[in-house]
Amino acid sequence: MSGDGMGLYRIGWAAVSRLPVRPARALFYLIAEAVWRRQPSGVRQLRANLAQVTGAAPDSAEVTRLARLGVHSYLRYWREFFQLSRTRPPVSFEGLDRLPAPGSGRGAILALPHSGNWDLAGAAVAELGRPLTTVGERLRPEALYQRFVAARAAVGIEVLPVDEPRRTVPALTRRLAEGGTVCLLADRDLTGSGLPVRLHGRATTMPAGPARLALSTGAALIPTSLWYSGRELRVHFHEEIVPPAVTSRRAQASAMTQALADVFTDAIRRHPQDWHLLQPVWPPDRRPREETDDARRPGRLAGRHPDVV
Repeated sequence: MSGDGMGLYRIGWAAVSRLPVRPARALFYLIAEAVWRRQPSGVRQLRANLAQVTGAAPDSAEVTRLARLGVHSYLRYWREFFQLSRTRPPVSFEGLDRLPAPGSGRGAILALPHSGNWDLAGAAVAELGRPLTTVGERLRPEALYQRFVAARAAVGIEVLPVDEPRRTVPALTRRLAEGGTVCLLADRDLTGSGLPVRLHGRATTMPAGPARLALSTGAALIPTSLWYSGRELRVHFHEEIVPPAVTSRRAQASAMTQALADVFTDAIRRHPQDWHLLQPVWPPDRRPREETDDARRPGRLAGRHPDVV
């Protein structure tokens, strides 16, 4: 992004953050409708992903309906993120007692798909006295990445860079050893080196990080699903995924990652309109990243989420 583009981005972010909720909601509704009419590559990929979830054709009426709702859910995410420091919609929790008790000394790994608004959920969890650490994909330019890092830090979310594993993995291990909470988006394999799973009945890979961290630290691996219910964000903490009784650490990680995929499959099928993953999920959908990531900023809709390993 050019310096001028970055300046416009900052102005836009600042303007939206100061808008009252109703005008901002109306503005982003119009933006979502404009994006839907244009059908950029990210929206077409969303159709393909939802077709796999539903078993219907990408151009079917059901997938069309869900994809349009998904675009609105995605733009809602960004509107709420831009306004996160000023105003927040209500958040309700289900299964909060499944997290290790604060002060117990045991860490928690919250593994979730690209559903709802994970930043809003993270801010709400931090307000409960559980500050979060996560791992984010480094955006370009660096100033944009640092802007996101600062915005999340302001609401109790620490972001570590995914492209510095020698720094990031030990830091995550320390946070968990201290009884902290780590949040990882886990339905998209950014590196291509994840573990084989079946997600929505089709073979793919998912990141190994959540399971491996749980095994190496003894932290609880808690699948977490998010969806919108009217004006409210709902957050459901599922049962802990316990390491199976097998001798191989790799076999344990594989089984735990498949269990995570099973939870994601059920959760996404229940609320497909709020699963706004606009990148390829299954081979042979995947192509080199320079072909699929055709945008570098959120307003282009087909670009990157601040993903995690």
